[in-house]
Amino acid sequence: MGKLVLTLAVAALSMLLGQRIVNLRERLQSSREVENKHLPNCVSLKDVENGSEDITILDDGVVFISSALNFPGFPSTGEPGRILFLDLQKPNIKPVELQIKGDFDLDSFNPHGISAYIDPKDGAAYLFVVNHPQLSSQVELFRYVENSLQLVHLKTISHELLHSVNDIVAVSLESFYATNDHYFSNQVLKTYVEPILCQPWTNVVYYGPEEVKVVSDGYYYANGINISPDERYIYVSDLLGHRVHMLERKQNNALVPVKSVAVGSLCDNIEVESETGDLWLGCHPNGWKLFMFNPDDPPASEVIRIKNIESDQPVVTQEFADNGQKVVGSSVAAPYGKKLFIGTVFDKTFYCDLK
Repeated sequence: MGKLVLTLAVAALSMLLGQRIVNLRERLQSSREVENKHLPNCVSLKDVENGSEDITILDDGVVFISSALNFPGFPSTGEPGRILFLDLQKPNIKPVELQIKGDFDLDSFNPHGISAYIDPKDGAAYLFVVNHPQLSSQVELFRYVENSLQLVHLKTISHELLHSVNDIVAVSLESFYATNDHYFSNQVLKTYVEPILCQPWTNVVYYGPEEVKVVSDGYYYANGINISPDERYIYVSDLLGHRVHMLERKQNNALVPVKSVAVGSLCDNIEVESETGDLWLGCHPNGWKLFMFNPDDPPASEVIRIKNIESDQPVVTQEFADNGQKVVGSSVAAPYGKKLFIGTVFDKTFYCDLK
């Protein structure tokens, strides 16, 4: 009798595990392939070979690039991370590494999502950077010094609610919204248990000088986050939910859901055009290939654009696609004028003309 019970228990557990794996593969769109849909004059940036997980561009053409993210399961050089700089007002498109000054451990720098904030009082630029030293989660605040191409480290922000931060959007010099892409803090549970369970447990956190609180939850994998040009709405990409959520900001910093837009892909970071309000997303058409990386069958890339998101009929279009033979694992798409930067998690960065 005991052997029968054990056999039935093992069979039931195996069936449950099999169902969870099937569900995960569906969430990761493991069978999806894309046909190439290239933009004109796409060239790779020199000296950016180890990823550009996030890119943000200021209105004056200053570009910040978060490079060399070391993340479990992804190829890594073992080198410290870097923040790179470009000036699109100059004819020579060549990235320069910004020198980091202050009391800061450069050897453990592991940058992820970034957000720039311009102080309305004096126009000074500040950069918020998600950092994972020893795979922990914290946020670094830097002041950008233009004439010397430096980032001066001002402070490190950590909190128990900021336990698995992916991306960030600054709303003042002291406050921001951030996504947690995992529910568990333990590395084993995050890496092995949580993907199998694949539940909508992740969230968005507001951090401010007077309070830190969860302001939105129910995401399968809360990833990219950004803000509308009028600062009224926050946009959140649920990577495993294949949707972008639009939330309204309230005076108490709470977020109220307005709508969600299906994007048909695993979309990573969000950039917002300041003039049009269009959302640009670097996406992973097949997440299984990304997380089970095989250099002989690399993950594809896709750029999705959402127009008129505040309207009753947002327009979702595929602006770029590559089957992985050229652009591997796109994580961000940042437009500026008639140009588009396409960043990747761990590979090359591309600079293209928009049609």
